[in-house]
Amino acid sequence: MSSGGPDAHPIGIDFGGSGIKAAAVDLAAGDFAGERTRIKTPDPATPEAVAAVFAELLAALAEDGEDGPVGVTVPGVVRHGVVGSAANIDQAWIGTNADDLFTRATGRSVRVLNDADAAGLAEVRFGAARGQTGLVIVTTLGTGIGSALVHDGVLVPNSELGHLEIDGHVAEKRAANSARESEDLSWSTWAQRLTSYYQRVERLFSPDLIVVGGGVSKHAASFLPMVELDTPIIPALLLNKAGIIGAALHGAGES
Repeated sequence: MSSGGPDAHPIGIDFGGSGIKAAAVDLAAGDFAGERTRIKTPDPATPEAVAAVFAELLAALAEDGEDGPVGVTVPGVVRHGVVGSAANIDQAWIGTNADDLFTRATGRSVRVLNDADAAGLAEVRFGAARGQTGLVIVTTLGTGIGSALVHDGVLVPNSELGHLEIDGHVAEKRAANSARESEDLSWSTWAQRLTSYYQRVERLFSPDLIVVGGGVSKHAASFLPMVELDTPIIPALLLNKAGIIGAALHGAGES
């Protein structure tokens, strides 16, 4: 099993339901060390099929001299490398030891983590929450609501705060960006729902900072000023780079 030389860049792979994105990451700069590669997620996206794609991706990167340790995001709960849920990917992932599978398939040192946790790590190390002490909660507003809890730079994994109950509903069914789109909510109406959600998070965890990510965060000026909290709440900075950068941090053992 290879983990690259002492100067090798770690590789981040962001594995989602529709696409697989990968890049080498410069952890000194907090940015990609080369071009990002994106390929379509295989259908069906079984563990074996995805592992074969990873092997091809990493072989191509190795030809360019990028043979460092590898971190991979998965849209599901990950405990000690074992996938415990499967959102938008094949149900065969549940119970799969993805760390072992990918390490065997690629011949590289591979570590897997939840996709929102990866984004959280990246935002705390290099993004909107850089330099923030105490408890930072990073949320991703998309199809659902992903979350990451990072305390003094250390990740507390698999928080799944999108599953909190708000006004008799699972929070992400009411407050995710998908709900805004499907119900054609105005920014102000959505902000009211987000206020209910984030106030619940605030009461439960008393965080020092909340960071809002996901693709909709680029429109933060349209809704975040209307979210009423005592806790500072700010938009993420790294956007679609966060998953890859956070995965690389985890692969390099910096989580």
